[in-house]
Amino acid sequence: MSDMTVNGTAPKGAVRAAYWRGFRHGLPFLLVIVPFGLLFGVAATSAGLDLVQVMGFSVMVIAGAAQFTALQLMGDHAPVVLILAASLAVNLRMAMYSAALTPHFGKAKTWQKALVAYFMVDQAYAMAANEYEAEPDMSRAEKLAYYAGVCSPVCPNWYVATLVGALVGAQIPPEFALDFAVPITFLAMIGPALRTLAHVAAAAVSVVGALALSFLPSGVGLMIAAVAAMVTGAQVELWVARRKAVRE
Repeated sequence: MSDMTVNGTAPKGAVRAAYWRGFRHGLPFLLVIVPFGLLFGVAATSAGLDLVQVMGFSVMVIAGAAQFTALQLMGDHAPVVLILAASLAVNLRMAMYSAALTPHFGKAKTWQKALVAYFMVDQAYAMAANEYEAEPDMSRAEKLAYYAGVCSPVCPNWYVATLVGALVGAQIPPEFALDFAVPITFLAMIGPALRTLAHVAAAAVSVVGALALSFLPSGVGLMIAAVAAMVTGAQVELWVARRKAVRE
């Protein structure tokens, strides 16, 4: 069995090992995915959504930050256009994730790329990007298996936690403070990624901008801060590249 190949690129044993390595790497995220999902289930039910709507939200969108953004704006009775625009703005990072993973999955089968796109969550991207950088000799089959492994404990438990939150959320004591999962999740993923001056500058601008513009209604300040952060990061990268070119 270990000598057989998958798509002619890697032994089945290597693909299986990559999957379980990804699975193990995804397990720690349950510490934040479960309370995050519970919190969304509670919040969505409290906002007036029925069980089918809550689960449809999580299954079809599968993007916690965008879901919370949309839910908050719906509670503020914001126009539908603004809700959609804000949710898309929050999820713009997915486009960057996709662009970063394209060199790894570009030649995969269409159905495989479709599944990767559907299960594109922060945790899967963060772990995959780190793994592919650390193991540049991985075959495409191994990369897909690793990605699937990370998603296996994360995504199904997002659905389950959302369901539990929607069903029994009102009975969860407020002392549990489930909302801690939201900032902790992003801090855990973003912190290790701040490796360059451009990353740090973009993060600093986003934080300062979001706080300075928090008085604006319906999350408009957050969108402005995000755009400013992306522009800052791009400009810093260009500046660093020019300095490097001059030195050489």
